[in-house]
Amino acid sequence: MSDAIKHECGIALLRLKKPLEFYKEKYGSAFYGIQKMYLLMEKQHNRGQDGAGFASIKLDVEPGERYISRVRSNKAQAIQDVFAQINERISEELISHPEYQDNVALQKENIPYIGELFLGHVRYGTFGKNSIESVHPFLRQNNWMHRNLILAGNFNMTNVTELFNSLVELGQHPKEMTDTVTVMEKIGHFLDDAVTDLYLECKNNGLSKREASPVIAEKLDITTILKRASKGWDGGYAMAGLLGHGDAFVFRDPAGIRPAYFYQDDEIAVVASERPVIQTVFNVPFEKVQELQPGHALIIKKNGRITEEEIITPTIKKACSFERIYFSRGSDAEIYQERKELGKLILPAVLEAIDNDTDNSVFSYIPNTAETSFYGMVEAANDFLNQRKNQFILDNRKTLTKEKLEEILSVKIRTEKIAIKDAKLRTFITEDSSRDDLVAHVYDVTYGVIKPTDNLVIIDDSIVRGTTLKMSIIKMMDRLHPKRIVVVSSAPQIRFPDCYGIDMAKLEGLVAFQATLVLLKERNLYHIVDEVYAKCIEQALYKDNDVINFVTEIYKPFTDQEISDKIAELLTSEVINAEVKIIFQTVDNLHIACPKNLGDWYFTGDYPTPGGNRVANKAFMNFYEGKNARAY
Repeated sequence: MSDAIKHECGIALLRLKKPLEFYKEKYGSAFYGIQKMYLLMEKQHNRGQDGAGFASIKLDVEPGERYISRVRSNKAQAIQDVFAQINERISEELISHPEYQDNVALQKENIPYIGELFLGHVRYGTFGKNSIESVHPFLRQNNWMHRNLILAGNFNMTNVTELFNSLVELGQHPKEMTDTVTVMEKIGHFLDDAVTDLYLECKNNGLSKREASPVIAEKLDITTILKRASKGWDGGYAMAGLLGHGDAFVFRDPAGIRPAYFYQDDEIAVVASERPVIQTVFNVPFEKVQELQPGHALIIKKNGRITEEEIITPTIKKACSFERIYFSRGSDAEIYQERKELGKLILPAVLEAIDNDTDNSVFSYIPNTAETSFYGMVEAANDFLNQRKNQFILDNRKTLTKEKLEEILSVKIRTEKIAIKDAKLRTFITEDSSRDDLVAHVYDVTYGVIKPTDNLVIIDDSIVRGTTLKMSIIKMMDRLHPKRIVVVSSAPQIRFPDCYGIDMAKLEGLVAFQATLVLLKERNLYHIVDEVYAKCIEQALYKDNDVINFVTEIYKPFTDQEISDKIAELLTSEVINAEVKIIFQTVDNLHIACPKNLGDWYFTGDYPTPGGNRVANKAFMNFYEGKNARAY
């Protein structure tokens, strides 16, 4: 999307099933796991560039030997920084101790980061928080190996306050009220309970503490721990955890909001946020990579046994459609086709906007992530043009000359690379007018390909705030002097805040909301805003299951087209000479294109969890009361 929006996170979990000597012999290095983790994280850098973290666990080490390693970074190139630190430390050890070079046992015993179990994470810092303390994986330490918990995830909980208070009721004193800390402490509490119960069982059976340790590792029931810990969770999540002795899990929310995929063979088990990442890094076919089912956890026991267990009863699957529109890499076979379909399905609206005049229209895209939907739109445009050619030939077949036929067949859909994003420009001047002028030059345009009689059609992934469109893209397009600029969004109008991990927490930042407020004022309907606020206030103390999303009512008086027209008006400044039209995808077409990812709450207000309705109402109350605050 042309608007700068932060979103999502990426997780990578890797378990090596064979002894490290196997990887040394087959792949030439006992550091095989570290190398693969670098690739798994780097191939997901699109999911987070504000921070990265890595953790590893060595299995079956002697007491006194370090078995957990962790490194995190919030530097500009966080993934590279993490692995630069790892490589530097490994190199130092190998240089200082040449005897480690070909001795895998000594490497494992003495060199950090090498191991059999790994967890990686990439993130964007939401709400301006990007301190190193906010970077995953998080670590809950304990001298009991089984009670060490490492956690990382792609998630956001809507009811953090409620979950925090439940921890206080359990007698805990969490260090901060964040969803990551709260979730980790919740899991940690029931992990402690389970370890204690198993130890007492071992003690009653006459085992010493040392003898009890392997028994606890074998019997520890991760499924039960997660079931107990997750009661009351409301949010979207795909979270991964490692236990100090070597168990691991990846747990997905019951609506399947956040994605998770896994693959296993006799050498490895791997989980990542995106399927093609696994395909590329391990060279496995599409059909071998499985999707972790909603409400389920992939449980990887220390002994190598892997099962997929239901933790929470799945609800109606509402996987995030933004994954398909924009967030996930388009190299996924299904996502590539879905994005092309989004482009195809919106063409009829484009044709209407350009009066079916494809001869005098140029098609392009911005930013690069919209390229795939652009291909779909152009394919559909070519089909339209071919139908027109065929009909003309049939209608004039008796009088058609060779010259006329060649003229007809030579007509093509015109496509150009119109906008090229320049290197980041530093807006170091503080005056608004000066800064705006710099923002207007974020993109360079291609001169000489647009005629004054042309329609210029530009497709974007989505339009969120519209800031870049207004301050940069439309102004730059207008410099080419087209007759009409048609901005096409392959996604529907974004009308509601997200509360499951995308940085769209405030209603007033959404251009569709801004346009609707203007329409309400223009048509003397602004009393609806007051009425919606009163209804939201009335529900403020309701339980989440009883809350209704009343924000939907402000959009009801208007058609989608009326709101789109007003958005175009808001995003067009007085200096623009071309006519500007803005077209949005319909929700129905979105579901046709992306049938497996039906999560559409940011477009429709149909939240997949009860907490979403409360967040929407709270965001509206914040707007009404002039509070610049997050709604959850």
